[in-house]
Formats: sequence, C-alpha cells, structure tokens
Amino acid sequence: MILETKRLILRKPSRKDIEDIFEGISEYDVAKRLVGVPYPYIKKGGIEWIKGAMKSWDKKEKYHFLIELKSEKKIIGCMSLIDINQFNGTARTGSWINKKYWRNGYITEAKIAVNDFAFNKLKLRRLESPVFTDNIASNAVQREIGYKLEGVKRKAVKSKTTGKIHNENIYGLLKEDWKKARKSLIKYE
Repeated sequence: MILETKRLILRKPSRKDIEDIFEGISEYDVAKRLVGVPYPYIKKGGIEWIKGAMKSWDKKEKYHFLIELKSEKKIIGCMSLIDINQFNGTARTGSWINKKYWRNGYITEAKIAVNDFAFNKLKLRRLESPVFTDNIASNAVQREIGYKLEGVKRKAVKSKTTGKIHNENIYGLLKEDWKKARKSLIKYE
C-alpha cells in the first residue's frame, strides 16, 4: 500500500532505506524531539527498526510510513500510525523529518494523507497525537490540521537522546471534525 500526495510518496519501509533513515534521525535536533530514539543513533538500531516496522506493517498492527520526497527519490522522514485499536476505533500518530527538510510543510502534507487513510480505509473514529510541549513546530501542525488540545500530561515521558523528562500535549481528532477540517486543507493537494 502506498499513499501519494502532490510532493510525497508514503510507503512501507525496506532495508534499502537505511542510509536515508540514518541520515535523518541521527541528527541531534531531530532525535531530541522523540521519545525512543537514542543519540548517537547507530545503523544497527536502524536496521532492527526497519525489520520490526516491516513485520508490524504485514500484520497490520502499525504503519510506519516512510516519507519519500518525489523530486529527490529520497526518504526524508516517517509518519507513524500506531496503537491501532479496531475495537475502539482509535490510533496514535507520530512523526519525524530530516532537519534539512524542516519548514516546507512536508509533515503537514504527510499527516493529511495518513489521517485520510486512518479514517477512510481503516474506519477509525479517533486519532491522538502526543507532542512535547516545547516542540513549537509539531504543536503548530496539530492545530493547523484540526487536532484539538485535550490536555497536558505532566512529566509524561523521558527522551532517550537527552535524558530529560518532558510534559506532553495530547491532541485529539475525531472523524467528524476531520471531515470539516479537511475541506480547508485543499492547498496541500
């Protein structure tokens, strides 16, 4: 399964992607914004992550969509749909992007495609996105595409990169709210 946008292809990881993944996520400024990524990042860890991501994709347990920039045929990040619970109709999202590609709207564009997939193909009713409270760009993306701030989890997570404990903003998006918000996001198509 492949999701395609104007500038991006979102697809299943493969072993050939290790160099691009390593380049993007081994950057300190990227890793420090994520919970489970150690720093320095090692390729062996990336290879293990790819193997696990491929297995969970095949089992339809979680989807780690690699973000490929069409113009460069290069992996520039990842948009994940995890903790999928078909009974409850819920899942969680998360993402990262290579620092060289920040501030170009790629995460917003990728998240729109993944939201469409979650609500229309998987028939989920609710998505949740936890974001470090001090990650200004990620908080802005959530609000821009219709997620609502539902609360703050104080001292919720510890970053493997920095060892710091972070508060997390919890954003939620309901299917009915997505239908309304989606209409205003035509500029990304």
